[in-house]
Amino acid sequence: MIRSVALSTLLSALLIIVSGLAQAAEDPVYTGLLSNTGAGGYDVVSYFDAGEATKGSSSHTVEYLGVNWRFASAENKAKFGADPAAYAPVYGGYCAWAVSQGYLAKGDPKHWTVKDGKLYLNYNQDVQDRWLADRDNFIRLANENWPAVLEQ
Repeated sequence: MIRSVALSTLLSALLIIVSGLAQAAEDPVYTGLLSNTGAGGYDVVSYFDAGEATKGSSSHTVEYLGVNWRFASAENKAKFGADPAAYAPVYGGYCAWAVSQGYLAKGDPKHWTVKDGKLYLNYNQDVQDRWLADRDNFIRLANENWPAVLEQ
């Protein structure tokens, strides 16, 4: 009896986790499984202004699209608050190359590109190298796939 209850509890927990994974794939902004923070907690304004990935602080947070965005300074928080769409990563922060291929993968805020005033994140350095080799074509493909890729 105890084994049956334990197995039932384990199966229920597994079902909840799997359901959460399926639901997370449909979210328009990538936050990771156990987070509600956009761009992995990095300050998205810093990519544009400083040209680098800078960790944000929980002291400077803005909610946008149901996600918490963190900033390194009050100034960057204010810039984002005035025009969040100008700074938020394209494709909700999912890997831009993966979206161009028709699927979703996490975007890593340490692997990024700003092109034509838009922030793109990639899964890792290898994927970013592929992305950079034909970026304009991959942007075109990703734009064709987004947001329908969220429904897959």
